[in-house]
Amino acid sequence: MWRNRNVWIILLGEFVVGLGLWAGIIGNLAFMQEVVPSDFHKSLIISCGILAGLVVGPMAGRIIDQSKKKTVVQMASIGRIISVLFMFIALYTNSVIWMILFLITLQIAAALYMPALQSIIPMIAKEQDLITLNAWQMNARTISRIIGTAAAGFMLSFFELKWLYIISFIVYLGMFVITSLLQLDEASTETMTNKEKGNFKEVLPMIKEHPVVLMTLVLMLIPTLFLGSFNLVIMKISEIHQSTTISGLLYTVEGIGFMLGAAGLKMIADRVQMGTLLFSLAFIIGSMELLLLLAETPFFALVAFGVFGFSVGCFFPTTMVIFQKQVPKQFHGRFFSFRNMIDSVVFQIVLLSTGMMLDLIGLSGMGLVFGIISLSLTTTFLFYAKKKKVVMHAHSIN
Repeated sequence: MWRNRNVWIILLGEFVVGLGLWAGIIGNLAFMQEVVPSDFHKSLIISCGILAGLVVGPMAGRIIDQSKKKTVVQMASIGRIISVLFMFIALYTNSVIWMILFLITLQIAAALYMPALQSIIPMIAKEQDLITLNAWQMNARTISRIIGTAAAGFMLSFFELKWLYIISFIVYLGMFVITSLLQLDEASTETMTNKEKGNFKEVLPMIKEHPVVLMTLVLMLIPTLFLGSFNLVIMKISEIHQSTTISGLLYTVEGIGFMLGAAGLKMIADRVQMGTLLFSLAFIIGSMELLLLLAETPFFALVAFGVFGFSVGCFFPTTMVIFQKQVPKQFHGRFFSFRNMIDSVVFQIVLLSTGMMLDLIGLSGMGLVFGIISLSLTTTFLFYAKKKKVVMHAHSIN
């Protein structure tokens, strides 16, 4: 696998895009602090971009299934380059409208890029290498998030805001060059346009025909409960302990845990059946949500975030391999677009619910609610899998 140039291009591209993305996110927050006084207005501005991603999701799925994946990835890179130009105008005019255009263009590009990337991975890796490549792709994203946020925060202390976007612009140009080096055999996929239109509505019947896919989609809600509330929970723990140091520690512990989980997943997957692994991870994540009941003790807060990071580092690559292998290839673009749309909607609901629950019942109450939901979902689907005799063999993943 490591001798395959396409693998290195995908991993390097993921890392480079992450750097540009996080530089932009930190820049956006700094820009909004200057020109948008209301927190509610800030959330509305951010949601404009997410809404745009949701609206174009079905069209993006069809485009990916009907086009060459390399072309789609390059289109997304051009979209990102154009988006940064909008942000330069926003900086020079102090206009929020241009920033909204930036966010919308960026999300449309992401709606094309992410599903296309997930469709490319099974094209460039052998079946036994899928889990390793998915894990390292997520590690590349995590490393870029850690370096990107740290570097952007450091730069803001010494340089003007525009330099963050200049770096993003250079990074996205680099991404276009890197993806142009991909060598994919897409002769078999380009004929799809002639054979069928590829309606987005066909995704739901396909999911119903594949119970493993449906079950995995629902189980993905469990880590999303923790991830959607992630930043608000860290801020709350920081308030409880009246310490900004603990927030940095929590981010660090979770990031290290994630990378260790992703790096060690292949070794774990070789020894544990896929079904056992997936349900065990779901139970552990639900238990860590319950552990937030004890977050007033720093040790338990750090354990909850560290173990959660490790579990998610194993969980997400595992689910990706299931989707890449169980979903028919002609559905990959539409399915991964559909999955991204679900993620976006659930993420927003969890974010709003977390804010409300933290105000009404506090961190302990929220941890209890999320923990009960997660463990109930896991138990229900465990019984469903046994009743329907849904079998996930170890060779399905390795």
